[in-house]
Amino acid sequence: MAVENNNVVTLNYTLHTVEENGEKTFVEQTSSENPLTFLHGVGMMLPKFEENITGLDAGDKTSFELNAVDAYGERDDKAIAQLPADMFGEMGLPPVGEVLPLQDNDGNQFRAVVVEVTPEAVVADLNHPMAGKKLNFDIEILSVRPATEEELSHGHAHGADGTEGH
Repeated sequence: MAVENNNVVTLNYTLHTVEENGEKTFVEQTSSENPLTFLHGVGMMLPKFEENITGLDAGDKTSFELNAVDAYGERDDKAIAQLPADMFGEMGLPPVGEVLPLQDNDGNQFRAVVVEVTPEAVVADLNHPMAGKKLNFDIEILSVRPATEEELSHGHAHGADGTEGH
């Protein structure tokens, strides 16, 4: 069965960023004990990632690169927030490099990285950590199956075999 919309895909991947000089830097990888399983075509994955694996079958391997614009976008130098130091209260000021869980007025959750700390404010970079980066994926498709009605109604996979709960 080929990877297509409304199929549950289980795969292994190795992710590298690619520098302008072509040098690759390892980011992360899955394993057979802990693969990535997702419902294809419902917006959970990067669109160009899904495009690159559409049509592949279990056992197929592929490698591809995504330019920043097709991955997490270009860096936005204006995506910096000055958070008042007093909002950290008893927790104390976070150190530079710490990842802060934040939420906007619509309830959307996202993360920001602390880039500077002063007595008055914490300066946080709101860009995705992979923004501005070219990504290289090495993929092996482990299995492909039709999604269950429940998975389709929930909009996500319930594990490689469809039996995992929430």
